Amino acid sequence: MSEKDVTLPDYAGKRIDVALSEYLQISRNQIHRLIEEGKIRVGGNTVAKNYRLTGKEPITIQPRDDINQGLVPQDIPIKIVYQDSDLLVVSKPAGLVVHPAAGHDQGTLINALLYKVPELRKITGEGRPGIVHRLDRDTSGLMVVARNERSYHLLQRMVKERELKRWYLALIHGTPPTGEGLIDAPIGRDTRDRKKMAVTEKGREAITMFKVKELLGDYTLIEVELVTGRTHQIRVHFAYIGYPVAGDQVYGKHADRDRDIGLCRQFLHAYRLHFLHPISGEKLSFEEPLPDDLSSVILSLRKAKY
Repeated sequence: MSEKDVTLPDYAGKRIDVALSEYLQISRNQIHRLIEEGKIRVGGNTVAKNYRLTGKEPITIQPRDDINQGLVPQDIPIKIVYQDSDLLVVSKPAGLVVHPAAGHDQGTLINALLYKVPELRKITGEGRPGIVHRLDRDTSGLMVVARNERSYHLLQRMVKERELKRWYLALIHGTPPTGEGLIDAPIGRDTRDRKKMAVTEKGREAITMFKVKELLGDYTLIEVELVTGRTHQIRVHFAYIGYPVAGDQVYGKHADRDRDIGLCRQFLHAYRLHFLHPISGEKLSFEEPLPDDLSSVILSLRKAKY
């Protein structure tokens, strides 16, 4: 973790440990340790973990050299699609949180990776060593993970420069009026519910491209390409334009109907990755087919259609 100075106007009235856990996406226990060690200061002074933010005060967060030391390796089954000395490509199953955060100190992809690749612990990353992009807990599919410090920073730059190409398969409610399209709408925290994201004028740029792959009655299977990578971007964007992702219990409105077709989680799968190897420059491309729970839904909808 490199030292950073921030103000958090969106978290006015919140406890500092709650606000920073959400803002930094690390567990509250890790925030508590930083506070206890004096590595978090408000206006130059140390504060208690229950300090309430005004939203205007400057907060300084200092690095903690051993922030990854508290991470516990766990023998959790994960599929490694590709690996070399610089990076891994893994297929994350639905239901697995990517890294420890508030409410999930263990049982994450990071815990599983540390069991298989212990040297990940040496990489910086604010309690999520090697992670350069994420998937939601209930989204399945491909992720690239850095295996050393050099590739970590190079992959981070590639994500920022939009050189890491990511495609998803999603099932949405309804049928878009065109066979392909682009959604350009900024995304930020929902002012009414801090756990949710929303399209908002003060949000960060968010761009999503899509193509229709198959019409399935009241549903449509689409391919989605992320141009940017905001939190919950696909789910927020398609709910915003009136075609929510099927099975989405946060941004959707049809959970009961979706369960009737056998869908128990959001139908969102990161099925394709394409990028240049950060060290060798080799072209790398990976595809991961739909997992059984999602492919069975498609088969069921096809049978109902015909």
